[in-house]
Amino acid sequence: RLPVPKLEDTITRYLNAQKPLLNDDQFRKTEELAHHFEKGIGRELHEQLVAQDNQNKHTSYITGPWFDMYLKAREPVVLNFNAFMSFNPDPKSEYNDQLIRATNMTVSAIRFMKTFRAGLLEPEVFHLNPEKSDTEVFKKIIRFVPSSLSWFGAYMVNAYPLDMSQYFRLFNSTRLPKLNRDELYTDEKAKHLLVLRNGNFYIFDVLDRDGNMLKPSEIQAHLKYILSDNSPAPAFPLGCLSSENRDTWALLRKNLLDNGNEEALQKVDSAVFCLSLDDFPIKDFVHLSHTMLHGDGANRWYDKSFNLIITKDGTAGINFEHSWGDGVAVLRFQNEVFKDSTKAPAISPQSQPASVDSSRAVQKLDFKLNDALKEGITKAKQKFDATVEALSLNMIQFHEGGKDLLKQKKVSPDAVAQLAFQMAFFRQYNQTVATYESCSTAAFKHGRTETIRPASIHTKKCSEAFVRELSKHSTEELQKLIVECSKYHGRLTKEAAMGQGFDRHLFGLRYLALSKGIALPEFYQDQAYARLNHNIISTSTLVSPAVQLGGFGPVVSDGFGVGYQVHDDWIGCNVSSYPTRNGKEYLQCIYKSLEDIFNVLKGKKIGS
Repeated sequence: RLPVPKLEDTITRYLNAQKPLLNDDQFRKTEELAHHFEKGIGRELHEQLVAQDNQNKHTSYITGPWFDMYLKAREPVVLNFNAFMSFNPDPKSEYNDQLIRATNMTVSAIRFMKTFRAGLLEPEVFHLNPEKSDTEVFKKIIRFVPSSLSWFGAYMVNAYPLDMSQYFRLFNSTRLPKLNRDELYTDEKAKHLLVLRNGNFYIFDVLDRDGNMLKPSEIQAHLKYILSDNSPAPAFPLGCLSSENRDTWALLRKNLLDNGNEEALQKVDSAVFCLSLDDFPIKDFVHLSHTMLHGDGANRWYDKSFNLIITKDGTAGINFEHSWGDGVAVLRFQNEVFKDSTKAPAISPQSQPASVDSSRAVQKLDFKLNDALKEGITKAKQKFDATVEALSLNMIQFHEGGKDLLKQKKVSPDAVAQLAFQMAFFRQYNQTVATYESCSTAAFKHGRTETIRPASIHTKKCSEAFVRELSKHSTEELQKLIVECSKYHGRLTKEAAMGQGFDRHLFGLRYLALSKGIALPEFYQDQAYARLNHNIISTSTLVSPAVQLGGFGPVVSDGFGVGYQVHDDWIGCNVSSYPTRNGKEYLQCIYKSLEDIFNVLKGKKIGS
C-alpha cells in the first residue's frame, strides 16, 4: 500500500524544495507558516488522513483526490492534459504503409486487450535483480503461489509487482463531459472500433458475438474501404467539440443528446478505441509532434482513453487522455503493440483484403446538428486553432554522450538531464523556478505519481558556478558540484518512487480540509506555496524500444513542457511553449549546458 509519509518529513522536504526559489526573508516567512501548520491544523488533518487511509485498505489515499483533480478541471483536455508518444517506424520499411500498419496495429491492440481480459497478460514487474527474478524458473514457481502471498515471494528476490488497476480503462473507455466534474465511462460489451478519417466517423465490429477477433484480412478490407471513401470533410466537424472547455462541451453534449444523437454518441463512447487515419505524410520531428499532440482538432476524439493515430506514410503514435491513467499503462500497451505488430504482423504487403461487403459492415455515423451546435462547433474550432497557433514545439538531439558515459563517470543520467534544464533556464532568465518531474508510484496498490522537485540548492549552486563564475572554479570543483547534484537527485528520486515525496501528501491534506468544509489553512494561502505549484518547467521522461519520442503541452501559460530521453549514447529533448517563453532559445541553452557538463566530466576545461 502507498504509505502516508510522516508529517515532519513532508514539511522538511517541502522547505528543501522552497529554499532555492525564495530569498531569506521570504523563506523565513514560509518556514514559520510551515512549522505552525505542522504543529496545529496540519497535525489534525494528517491524523484524519491516516485514519481514513486505514479504513480504506482496498485503495490508496491519493486515488480519490487525484481522480477528482483531473475530472474537476475545466480546461480543455487537449494541450493541457493529453500527452503523446509516437512509435518508432517498423524496421521493415515496406510494412510502414498506412493500411498495413493500421491493420497490424489494430490486430495487435485487440490481441493485447483479449490477453489482458483473459487474465493472461504477464504482470508488470520491476526487477531490481533480474538475474534472480526475471527467469523462467521463478515465473513457474510464483505462478502456483496464491496471489495474497505471491507479492511477498517476489519481494524476497527483489522483484516488485507494479499496480495494473488502470489497465482496464485502456479499452471501451471515454471521459464524458459533465458540468463541474466529468465522468469516466467504460462499456466492455461493445465490439466495435471507431475510425476517424477526414473528420468523418466510421464504426465496424472487430469482435464477433462470441468475442473472437475478426480475421485480419477482414479488418484490412474495412480499413481499405474507409481509406478509399471520398466523402468530403464535414463542414461542422464534431471532433472539435472534444477540444472545448469542459463545461461548454458538457452543455453542447446535452444539446447533441436532446437532438437525436444518443445512439451515435453511444457508439463513439463505447468503441474499443479510436483509430485516427490522417491523409498526409510526416515532414519532420516537429511536424510529428504537432500531429500527435493535437492534430487538426477534427480528426481526433480527445476524450477517448487513447487515439491511435496513423498518418499517410505509416507514422504511428498515441494521444492519450490523462485522468484514467498514467504513462506507465500506456507505455506497456505501446511496447506490446509495437513488438507484436513488428515481430508477428497479422498481414504482410502481399496480403489481400478479404472479399467481404465492407459497405454493409462499416457504418458511417451521421450527426444531426441544429444551429446552436453548428455555432458551438465553429467556436470550438476557432479557439482550438488560436491555441495551436500560439504553441511552439522545438527539439534537439545531443550526440556527444549519453547514459553509457554518465554511468562510467558514476553520475545519474536523469540527474544530469535535470541539471541541464536548471542550468539552461538560469542562463536564459537568470533565475531558478518551480520544476516538476513525474515519478510513478505504481509499486504501490492504486499508486499514481509523485513529484520529484529537481530544482535544489545544489542545482542552483552548480548553475551559478557554470553560468556566472566559471573562472573561479577548477574542473575538479565543477565535477564535485555535478556529483553533489547527482547524489541529491538520486535521493529525491528514490524517495518519490517509495511514496516519500511531499507533493501528494500536502495535496491530500488540502483536499481533506476542503472536503470537510474546514477553512483553508494559512499554509496553503502562502504565495510561496502557490508559486511552487505553478510549475514553469514541467518534465517527463521515458525510454523504450517502441517509442521514438513523447511530449505534452506546457502546464502553465508561461512555462515549458519538456519531454526527454537519455539513450546510451545520445540525449533527445523536445520542448513546448507559448509566446511568453522562447522554447528555441531554451533548447539552445540546454544544449550548451549538456556540452559543458559532459566536457567537465571528461576532464576538459570549458570556456564561458
